Amino acid sequence: MLILAATPIGNLGDASPRLRETLAEAAIIVAEDTRVTKSLLRGLGVTTQAKFLSAHEHTESAVVSEVLEAAENSTVVLVSDAGMPLVSDPGYVLVSEARKRGVAVSVIPGPSAGLAALAVSGLPTDRFVHEGFPPKKGRPGYLGGLGQEKRTMVFFESPHRLSASLSDMAAVFGPDRPACVARELTKMFEEVAWGTLSELHARFLGPVKGEIVIVVGGATNTEVDWEQVVGAVQELQAEGMQLSLACAQVAKEWGVSKRELYQATVAASA
Repeated sequence: MLILAATPIGNLGDASPRLRETLAEAAIIVAEDTRVTKSLLRGLGVTTQAKFLSAHEHTESAVVSEVLEAAENSTVVLVSDAGMPLVSDPGYVLVSEARKRGVAVSVIPGPSAGLAALAVSGLPTDRFVHEGFPPKKGRPGYLGGLGQEKRTMVFFESPHRLSASLSDMAAVFGPDRPACVARELTKMFEEVAWGTLSELHARFLGPVKGEIVIVVGGATNTEVDWEQVVGAVQELQAEGMQLSLACAQVAKEWGVSKRELYQATVAASA
């Protein structure tokens, strides 16, 4: 069996008895970074005879066969460095292939930075979308595609890109859009900051450290910002995409009429 196991995102007290027991009894532990996982085991006081395999974004595909062959007759545990595997972390390739091969897959639920940040954000939780890490390049265009998203949005971000991301979000979503920045959740220097995107951008202008989650409230009206939508089409055109195809893609992302978007783009270019 392949077991997906959530690990603490900071506070070791969040490790469940079931997690400890499963790690101790595993035949193989597949880890994003084996050094991090071995340190976790030492911190939890867990001893194991398991074989350790590394499965990060560059090596996951290479260990699929070995992992799943072992999982047919023994317990294989998949962990990320922190939190729930597969959630912006490795594991999808293994689980997808396990399903194809009929290998049993189970889960030990537990800590998740995204869900923890959502819970403390004070923003609507009835409907939300996990966006993971925004792209390093083309971030304004990517965010533009979420301009009319009504669900609360959850983003992961690295500390050195936090200020730039908040600036782009304020420009695209509007400076008064409510948001929350959660940093180092469950750790000694935990920080949860609430405010508008412009306020949060001003607060985090300087250097920061740690693991960061940005939670942004969804759009609250149906008014379309045609300037932004047309701009998204023009960005795709600049990359070489035909106008009709660009309008079709952006219209789907923004939930607007393809015909109206085509006409608005032509008018803007006249």
